[in-house]
Amino acid sequence: MRISIFGLGYVGTVCAACLSSDGHQVIGVDVSPTKVDLVNRGLSPIIEADVFPRVTQAVGERRLWATSDARAAVLESELTMICVGTPSQSNGSLDLSRVRAACEQIGAALGEKDAYHVVVVRSTMLPGSMRDVVLPTLEVASGKKAGRDFGLCVNPEFMREGTAVWDFRHPPKTVIGEIDERSGDTLLQLYLGIDAPVIRTRIEIAEMVKYTDNAWHAVKVAFANEIGNISKASGVDGQSVMEIFCKDTKLNLSSYYLRPGFAFGGSCLPKDLRALTYKGRMLDLELPLLSSVLRSNQVQLEKGIRMVLDKGHRRVGVLGISFKAGTDDLRESPLVDLIEHLLGKGCELKVYDRNVRLAALMGANRDFIMNRIPHIAALLAPDMAQVVQFADTLVIGNGDPEFQEVLANVRPDQTVVDLVRINGGCSRENYEGICW
Repeated sequence: MRISIFGLGYVGTVCAACLSSDGHQVIGVDVSPTKVDLVNRGLSPIIEADVFPRVTQAVGERRLWATSDARAAVLESELTMICVGTPSQSNGSLDLSRVRAACEQIGAALGEKDAYHVVVVRSTMLPGSMRDVVLPTLEVASGKKAGRDFGLCVNPEFMREGTAVWDFRHPPKTVIGEIDERSGDTLLQLYLGIDAPVIRTRIEIAEMVKYTDNAWHAVKVAFANEIGNISKASGVDGQSVMEIFCKDTKLNLSSYYLRPGFAFGGSCLPKDLRALTYKGRMLDLELPLLSSVLRSNQVQLEKGIRMVLDKGHRRVGVLGISFKAGTDDLRESPLVDLIEHLLGKGCELKVYDRNVRLAALMGANRDFIMNRIPHIAALLAPDMAQVVQFADTLVIGNGDPEFQEVLANVRPDQTVVDLVRINGGCSRENYEGICW
C-alpha cells in the first residue's frame, strides 16, 4: 500500500520504519526540515531500538522518503496516518492545533482526488475529538463526506518507548475505530501479518481505549508504590509482596472486577481497605490512591441513588439486595444503603431477592436480616412478579440469572435503572444503565 504519515515524531517514525520494512511505500510528512532531511539521508529523527536500521534500509530501497509537501504526499498515497503530537496545555486539556492543521492540509488534498482515500488517526485524543475536530475539518477542507467519499478511522497505538518496534509487531490488541466497514477493511490490510486480537468498534470507543489503558498503567504504578511504602514501614519486603500478588492471574491480573457497574460491598473489601489505610495513618504515610478508593465507591453509590430519584416515581421495586448474586450476604451491601436512602426520601418499596428471602427464613444471616435491618426485611416480596407489577421504577441490583428476562416484560410506563447490565444493552428510552 502507498501510505503517507503526518508527523515524524516518536509514533510516526516507528510506524514509518515498520510499515516500510513490511514492503509498503511510505511518505513521511513533517513541518521540520531537519526531520525531513534526516529521513531522506537514511537517518532516524528519534533514538529508539531497531528503528535506525529499518529507516536506513527502507530509504536505500526507496520504500521510505520524507517531504514537507503535504498535498503531494496525500495525492501520491492511498492511506494517510496522522501521528502528530497532542501535548497538554496548562490546564490539562489537549492542544489539538497540530491535528487540526494536518486535517486542513489533508482535506485540501482530498478535494483534488477522485480515488477513495482513508485517513487514520493514531495521535492520542480524548473521546469526541474525531467527531468534533477531525471529521468536520476534513469535510470542510475537502468538500467531501466522510464515510461516503473518503474513509476515516482511529487506530490507537500501544507502543512503549525502548521496545516500540517489538510492540508494533506484537501488540496486545489491534483496535480499529471505523466510521464505516470499508474504512476499517482498508486499514486492516496493514495488520494482516500481525498476531493479535483485532477489535473493530465505534470511533469514540477506540479513542477512549487508549486513555483507559494509560490510566490503568498509572494506577498500577501508584498502587504498587503505596503497597511498597506500607510494606517497608511495616518491616516487610514490598517487592516480595507484589511478586506474590502478580502470580494470581485469576483475580488480581485479570478482567475480574473490571466491569463498570455499581459500588462494591461485602464483608471483605470495605473492611480491609479501612484497616489498611488506618495502618498507613499510624505509620505517618500518605496513601492518596488507597485512601480515595472508599470515597470513589461512595460516589458511585450516590450516583445510583440519584438515578433512581431522578426518575420521579414514588413506587420503586428493587431486584437483588445482596452485594452480589448467588449470596445472602448483606454486610455492607450498597443496595441496603440505596434502599434506606430511598425510604428516607419517602419512596414506597418492594424488594425481591430469592437468596435473602430464604436466608430470612432459615439462613446463617437470619439474625442480621431480622434484627439489624428489620425495616428492609418487611419489604421483601415472595416473588419477582409482585415487585415488577408494583413498581413504576424498577432497579436491577445484582446479576442473578433470574432477572435476565425482566426487561422483556416491563410495561411501557415503567422505567428501569440497571446497576449490573443484566442483558448487555445500552441506555435508551425507559432504560438507563449506570455506566453504559
